Amino acid sequence: MKVRTYEEVSPKDLSGERNASRVEMKEMITGADGAPSFSLRVFRLGPEGYTPFHAHPWEHEVFVFEGTGSVVGEGTNYPLRKGCSVFVPQGEMHQFRAGGEGMAFVCCVPHKG
Repeated sequence: MKVRTYEEVSPKDLSGERNASRVEMKEMITGADGAPSFSLRVFRLGPEGYTPFHAHPWEHEVFVFEGTGSVVGEGTNYPLRKGCSVFVPQGEMHQFRAGGEGMAFVCCVPHKG
């Protein structure tokens, strides 16, 4: 078993990568920790920040725990707020966008990604 706090993990600034803006990620649990299948990551988007509009060959699940924003797809735009969960199927184009106060969410992805 492994336990660590959010404060112990160094953030990675993803701003500017593949057209992302005001995005920070902390990898809380990865394969390097002995997790055989999934990684658990925490993303913080600054006010009006956004991830790239992208797709990948694996699913992921998201839980918003702070702020407001939206998840954008091809022809869709779903509002998000604290307490919302999102399932993004493999291959589906998507982008997370924060509102004026920013947004933070937990994301779980398989290691195959």
